Amino acid sequence: MSKFKIKENKTFNQKAKSFGQSLLFWKGRSKGMIHTRNLEWDDLRYIFFPKGYEKYGYLGMIPYDKGSDIGKAMFPLILAMDYEAKPKWCPRWFLRFLEVFGNDKSIVRVRNRKLSNLHRKLTKGILMWDYKTKWYHYDLRISISAPKHFLCLMLLLWKNY
Repeated sequence: MSKFKIKENKTFNQKAKSFGQSLLFWKGRSKGMIHTRNLEWDDLRYIFFPKGYEKYGYLGMIPYDKGSDIGKAMFPLILAMDYEAKPKWCPRWFLRFLEVFGNDKSIVRVRNRKLSNLHRKLTKGILMWDYKTKWYHYDLRISISAPKHFLCLMLLLWKNY
């Protein structure tokens, strides 16, 4: 037996119940140390009626405050990422649907592998991992997964921030 193998102590009935709940999409599942979250009505609002920057939420960690300095500085990058990542024929609500039901609205969790792979394929892997400021109005750090030509745009943002 491998030392990396996690032994599950669940009975067959518990496993069947967990699998049945996962088919309903609403209930989260737990397998070993990995837990998916329970979906809420707010997730449906997020998919079909997004507020502000939430419409670009399928791109990962997007700042959700339009009035903040970070939101204003990063808006050109977000628009460029949206233009590059979103296929012209695919509506944004479908990409947000894949983000919720495939990736569990997370960068690291996967709720459904097939939907997650479809999301990554449609968006060409373009995603914002993280953004943060270390000092007030001094240092903006942005981590993205995107083609090389986005580096020039990020340098322009850094220069103007």
